[in-house]
Order: sequence, then C-alpha cells, then structure tokens
Amino acid sequence: MSTPLRESGHIDIPGTIIFDGAQAMKGYALNKMCFSFNDAANRTAFLADEDGYCARYGLNGQQREAIRNRNVLQLLAAGGNAYYLAKFAGIFGLDMQDIGAQQTGMTKDEFKARLLAARG
Repeated sequence: MSTPLRESGHIDIPGTIIFDGAQAMKGYALNKMCFSFNDAANRTAFLADEDGYCARYGLNGQQREAIRNRNVLQLLAAGGNAYYLAKFAGIFGLDMQDIGAQQTGMTKDEFKARLLAARG
C-alpha cells in the first residue's frame, strides 16, 4: 500500500497545509507583516488601522479576509507560517495553544489535555 502524494510530491495528509517554498512565496507579505509585530509601535499601528496596515504590506484579499476573521486555518491557507502567525495572535493575547486548538477544532482546554495525554 503506497502513501498518496500531492502534485508537489509531498505526502498527502488530509487537512494539513504543507509550508513549502510555494506557500512561503504565497505568504511572503503576510509573514513579513506578522514579523513586524516584534516591534510594539507596529502592533499599535496595526490596531489603530488594520486595513491600512495590511495595505502597507501588500496583503491580498484572501490574506486580508483571514486577518479580519482572526482565522488561523485561513491564514495558513493564505501562506501564513505558524511561527509568524504567533506574532499576530499575540496582539490579541493568544498563544500557540490557542492556535493549535483552532487548527484542530478543539477548545483550548481540550487541546491542552490532548498535549498532556501525549506526553504519557
């Protein structure tokens, strides 16, 4: 039994977005913007005018909608890298467990319990 491959040559894992070179190129503007949130002044500027800030970085329609929706799965599909998206999520007091919960369709408490169970 062989493992199904995507056109890209990656193993097909249902529901998984592979962050490869194509996704990196697709999400370059989004990830660059999220990286800018390392600076507190940029976080403040984003909160003051989200759409203007997105325009400054050249985000496309798909990326802008995902930002407006605060939807991690949409952001990943739009080329977002989880580590850069954590910078975005941090503006709203969210951490990687919040992101993981959203990715898996669980509550944060369910996701944390799953992580603890996996530790054994």
